[in-house]
Amino acid sequence: MLVALAWPASAQNLTPPTPPQKGTFYFFWGYNRNTYSRSDIRFVNHTSDNYDFVLHNAKAHERTDMDRYWQIVRLTIPQYDFSLGYWFKNKKNLGVELSWNHSKYIVNDNQVMHLTGDIRGKHYDLDTLVTPNFVHMQHTNGNNYLMANLSKRIRFAKWKFMEFDAMGKVGAGPMISYSISTVLNSTNPGRFHFDGIVVGTSAGLRVTMWKYFYLHTEVQGALADYFNVEIGADRKGRSYQHFYSLSWIWGGGLNFPL
Repeated sequence: MLVALAWPASAQNLTPPTPPQKGTFYFFWGYNRNTYSRSDIRFVNHTSDNYDFVLHNAKAHERTDMDRYWQIVRLTIPQYDFSLGYWFKNKKNLGVELSWNHSKYIVNDNQVMHLTGDIRGKHYDLDTLVTPNFVHMQHTNGNNYLMANLSKRIRFAKWKFMEFDAMGKVGAGPMISYSISTVLNSTNPGRFHFDGIVVGTSAGLRVTMWKYFYLHTEVQGALADYFNVEIGADRKGRSYQHFYSLSWIWGGGLNFPL
């Protein structure tokens, strides 16, 4: 009898295990503005032509197509940003993210640059006016950064239905770019292609409203290293360059808590 009474009493003290806490998926869409550092660009073709030369301190600019921002049928024409991420449910407030940054990079035509190297058997070391028929280079469909990021957020304020987070990210990945070029009157119309790698870091601010909606802005610095750009009409040549970019990104997204 004592045993029979003791068993129900001990069973009442058993508590079910606490289920693991789950995090939050999120989606982001936005746009960007960019500025680029100068860079040295090397052009090499020993297969279907004969040259190996460098244009030094090339200036470049973006192309925003700002008149097409937020148009449903033209969402991917301007410089845009897209990302999918997941916040872990822990005290460290860490997350992972896959981001796609589509920007446009165009080397300024008709600028004077220093030229060194060999072109069809002749050596050069001089300043020259670089016209589009001589050399033209643009990554306009685009200068694409595909990065896997580690994210960190710090909540610093909460007011009514809004939450305010400071954000930081660091990441790296391939550049799947679309480069259009002309070298010595030989034009490559371009195609989507693995052109190099990129590493970047960013800091920003996120305002979450009613738990599910948010606005986001950040500043991103990145180093793009192009080492596999196809040049020439037959794509037998290659160009090489690296440059820094500074981007301002803004937009909004949705949270999907689990």
